[in-house]
Amino acid sequence: MAQLIKNQTVTVDTWKTLELAEGETVEAVILPAGDVIFPCAVWQARKAEIISRYKRIGLLLQPDEQVEDIAADLDYFIVIAVNFPKFVDGRGYSTASLLRQRYNYQGELRAVGDVLHDQLFFMQRVGFDAY
Repeated sequence: MAQLIKNQTVTVDTWKTLELAEGETVEAVILPAGDVIFPCAVWQARKAEIISRYKRIGLLLQPDEQVEDIAADLDYFIVIAVNFPKFVDGRGYSTASLLRQRYNYQGELRAVGDVLHDQLFFMQRVGFDAY
């Protein structure tokens, strides 16, 4: 199992992130069992099915996806992972800040992707608690 830093402690990551294969559609992808972090497109297309099948739900936000589009659904998510495709892409900081300050999201906020140790302090300041 993968590891992550959560609340300043190294721990085992029990969540798996659903990834679509090339050419696979959000409607056709097989939903795995367990604790799953769903891409936003899968969540939006199959929300009712996901809610009926899972007790613990995670969401993956890409830099070009808007928090406003999922704001009404925040109570469903135990964890929200914000992707940093490049360490120089700062949009994830704004996403975290919006989730914590404007929408009062209280669940785990996880930075994923090209995250550097040098950035952890700044990420923590905007609300990330897992990396």
